[in-house]
Amino acid sequence: MKNNGVVLFIDFDGTITKKDTCAVMVEAFAGDGWRKINERWERKEISTEQCANMTFSLFQADIGDLKRLMDTVEIDEYFKEFLGLCQEKGYEVYTLSDGYDMCIEAVFGKYDIELPYYANKLVYDEGFKIECSCINPDCGICGTCKTRLIKELKGEGNLVIYIGDGYSDTCPVTMADVVFAKMDLYRFCRDNGISARYFDDFNDIISYLHTLK
Repeated sequence: MKNNGVVLFIDFDGTITKKDTCAVMVEAFAGDGWRKINERWERKEISTEQCANMTFSLFQADIGDLKRLMDTVEIDEYFKEFLGLCQEKGYEVYTLSDGYDMCIEAVFGKYDIELPYYANKLVYDEGFKIECSCINPDCGICGTCKTRLIKELKGEGNLVIYIGDGYSDTCPVTMADVVFAKMDLYRFCRDNGISARYFDDFNDIISYLHTLK
């Protein structure tokens, strides 16, 4: 896409998708105990990599099970229209996810979406594990450091828009000029004095983009 002074960074799970694919996976495949592991991650007591690999140890599934499950995942009804508008306007769009590349590729493939993304690499070899190539060594909590990626990708003088819904989005919103948030992220922004626009779906964001010159 040609740069026209606007760069959008979008979370994947629960933002582009109607349901968090990581949550869908644990609900389908994990035994007891995953909620306590996830609560430790939400409190930042353990990293994304630790959380994922501890949770994967509870899985009873293989790669075929995962692919079939991802085929049931739906995206926001207005997301492809949103992408079309961004392309028309020449805006740059990136997906930043602390989830898994295999899930993103499956969902994007299902809906014929081509979009640059950054995520943790999901590996299967008699069990699942993740590899985190975009981690911030100075922090180490998230597998994919969205804040670092925004710094690298936003360019000079561009309007930075961030769209998200969850815990892995709480740091990168501080890098954005405009924040669209819902669910846990919106509550976080409200409680911490961060300006954010609530959105129900990508039609709300389409309406905002039409106001930009």
